[in-house]
Amino acid sequence: MNLSFCSTTSSDLSWPSDCVLIASRLFPRDLVRFDNTCKKKFIDLPSRGTRKVFASRHIVPGHLEDSLIAKKSLPRRDSLERIGFVRTLLIDNYDSYTFNIYQALSTINGVPPVVIRNDEWTWEEAYHYLYEDAAFDNIVISPGPGSPMCPADIGICLRLLLECRDIPILGVCLGHQALGYVHGAHVVHAPEPVHGRLSGIEHDGNILFSDIPSGRNSDFKVVRYHSLIIDKESLPKELIPIAWTSYDDTGSFSEKKFCTPGNTSLSPSKNGSVVSDPETLENQSYWPSPNVVGKQDRHILMGIMHSTFPHYGLQFHPESIATTYGSQIFKNFKDVTVDYWSRYKSPSLRRRMINETANMQVPSACQLLKELSRTRNTGNGSSHNSTSLSTAKKNGVDVFDLVDLAYPKPHKQLLRLKWKKLERLVHKVGGSRNIFMELYGNRRGNDAFWLDTSSSDKARGRFSFMGGKGGSLWKQLTFSLSDQSEITSKHGGHLLIEDAHGSTEKQFLEEGFLDFLRKELSSISYDEKDFKGLPFDFCGGYVGCIGYDIKVECGMPVNGHKSMAPDACFFFADNVVAIDHQLDDVYVLSLHEEDTAETSFLNDTEEKLITMSVSSTRKWKDQTLPAIDSSQRKASFVPDKSREQYINDVERCMQYIKDGESYELCLTTQNRWRIGNTDPLGLYLHLREKNPAPYAAFLNFSNANLSLCCSSPERFLQLDRNGMLEAKPIKGTIARGSTPEEDELLKLQLKVSEKNQAENLMIVDLLRNDLGRVCEPGSVHVPNLMDVETYTTVHTMVSTIRGLKKTDISPVECVRAAFPGGSMTGAPKLRSVELLDSLENCSRGLYSGSIGYFSYNGTFDLNIVIRTVVIHEDEASIGAGGAIVALSNPEDEFEEMILKTRAPANAVMEFCSGSSESVS
Repeated sequence: MNLSFCSTTSSDLSWPSDCVLIASRLFPRDLVRFDNTCKKKFIDLPSRGTRKVFASRHIVPGHLEDSLIAKKSLPRRDSLERIGFVRTLLIDNYDSYTFNIYQALSTINGVPPVVIRNDEWTWEEAYHYLYEDAAFDNIVISPGPGSPMCPADIGICLRLLLECRDIPILGVCLGHQALGYVHGAHVVHAPEPVHGRLSGIEHDGNILFSDIPSGRNSDFKVVRYHSLIIDKESLPKELIPIAWTSYDDTGSFSEKKFCTPGNTSLSPSKNGSVVSDPETLENQSYWPSPNVVGKQDRHILMGIMHSTFPHYGLQFHPESIATTYGSQIFKNFKDVTVDYWSRYKSPSLRRRMINETANMQVPSACQLLKELSRTRNTGNGSSHNSTSLSTAKKNGVDVFDLVDLAYPKPHKQLLRLKWKKLERLVHKVGGSRNIFMELYGNRRGNDAFWLDTSSSDKARGRFSFMGGKGGSLWKQLTFSLSDQSEITSKHGGHLLIEDAHGSTEKQFLEEGFLDFLRKELSSISYDEKDFKGLPFDFCGGYVGCIGYDIKVECGMPVNGHKSMAPDACFFFADNVVAIDHQLDDVYVLSLHEEDTAETSFLNDTEEKLITMSVSSTRKWKDQTLPAIDSSQRKASFVPDKSREQYINDVERCMQYIKDGESYELCLTTQNRWRIGNTDPLGLYLHLREKNPAPYAAFLNFSNANLSLCCSSPERFLQLDRNGMLEAKPIKGTIARGSTPEEDELLKLQLKVSEKNQAENLMIVDLLRNDLGRVCEPGSVHVPNLMDVETYTTVHTMVSTIRGLKKTDISPVECVRAAFPGGSMTGAPKLRSVELLDSLENCSRGLYSGSIGYFSYNGTFDLNIVIRTVVIHEDEASIGAGGAIVALSNPEDEFEEMILKTRAPANAVMEFCSGSSESVS
């Protein structure tokens, strides 16, 4: 099949699955045009960033006279009960929770929904698929940042709510507000912004709440992420309130801790039983009687329905991990849809042609977008091809076929692995520190890596990996994004490749570094028998770091600042030493190309390690490593922003949150010190002793004059050999106490903190969304929610999110779907990153990025670069910050940023001064 019709670049097409459809990935904006009749109905509106947004001229809230509804001829649906599934069009308002809805609907509806962003389709296109093809049974409008009054925030949603009065629609949060606004209700600031907090809900027994209890004494608690609400006093007669908050029943997750019968993500083994609540209201009782005289205004409107259209709105988030009965609500909306179409029996409506296997399920949905792109390219003046989607489906080409056709197939390089196990050796030679120093210390760690599980708690990190220059396949990659003025592609950049012989090659990567890395990994083949028996996943491959600004390759906006350091640096490590801290074993591994001679690395390394005596290894422990010269000893780190500036930025973040622009903003800053000529390896050894961490690392890239001394406690993302993805975000940090009693008190204080729980919950839902893009429907779950972990200097609140990767998704695409880590951005991610770029006065560089490996066998493990000293061209920098939420206190946020800086800064100051005195 000739697919040359699509002129998009390969990165535009490289979306994670044929089951997840984002229209912008399938055709570029310059192909999106209107014919003359369509232009008359639309006006070009200003928009944020580069988005092109159109809104109907005749959309005026509360006025439907100009609606085209009378001109539509709605095809009759076949019985949904007979077909057995419901097909949803899911409109994404650039939110970071949309794919939580996607995951829920995929399992409940029986098929995945089709996801488009709110500015991807024109009304003409939407009309075609909704009415002419009858391709969808209902519509769900997602949450999102901003306001329904802003065309750039709401896109096509207002027109869908006006025109599609005969199609069931469910609006969530922003979608709920849009339903009110389009019919004349006022959208105003809430009495207080509520993000990541839970409220008890009362409802009127509407079908949307079937089998769900009601009232403050019930277990129906919902998560709220909003700063704006519909003013209930402004509701027009056609909008009926169906749910509201129980009076004075909003608080933290721990305060509302309960069983979650309707949320299988958190509690997979639900019993399904629901106890009716005596407080359930009759359908005709729109508003509760006030429990306290004069306090009725504390009942915030949480749900509405249209009196004659099958349209519903929910202010809260049923898709959140902590909302009870969330799955039941989506099931009820499915039932509403099935019931609606079963009663739609007008004989005057023409019967649509439908393939009983559903012409709009995912493979054919891909065809929908491809047919759309093909028709535009023909220039025949027709907006739509007459070929039915069911016919197109038979061609069997999906999104990933398109991606693969965009590149020539790489030549497969078969790598073979040889390895040896040295049992019970680690303690005999004095630990992993001595092993690294014996093998790589003589060169002061130049061009070496050490993924170092330095935490004493083996449950948090069992394996460490180290390696250096020497193998025939070794190479170093150094990538820097171009200045935005250089090129039109926002993610193009320059790559320098150095091989094992010192030869260098320069390339310009128009599609960016991640695309290059994906192709490199896909060009490698392997035999699984080679690593059978190894208890870990990393068997050689790419090891290094990805900077925060690589976000432009992951759907984020153009970078506001340029990093002075490289944006990505990696080694291809063909020789690796692995340490099993739990069983005390050492593994030596070596990769080579098939039909080439093996190197002597295995035997040479084994001999070095076995002949290490305790006396000879003590020299590494007792050796005094060089510090900086005395003229620098009185210097210290200088923050990029003063206390006053940082606090002012926190206040600006809180205003953005109040205005509904974000739920949470992870504000950061940099602290710098012109450190001069120091020893990065010596500094790292001191840091790991003072502040051990499970995801610590040392990296040195000599040709980039770059070293990273990392003591990160946070995993970004891991993919294991079984295809399981895992994220472990940290949100919530407090200092350790000076006595055991104080320490336990502070730990408890963190555990019950409403602010920290709200921060953590928001990021958990964000990571569920990111994993939901690339994981099998129904597989994303949260085995650990808001656990408190203790480290040398701090307690932190950590959650664990897991999901089973779809088989057609590459490892790099998994990273692209979730990078940067949500704990470093806030939510919704896209809008939050835009706001943070405007607030922060420099690039974050490698801070907030990731360090780790991409193994040649398709696995990876990456941390979040925090608690890290980056040394580049004789300057040491430490990034730090914190999540700003509606409950934040600006002064406390500044102190938290300082706290996170203290451990690595103290280590640098102590090492450089040669003293053990800490910095206050």
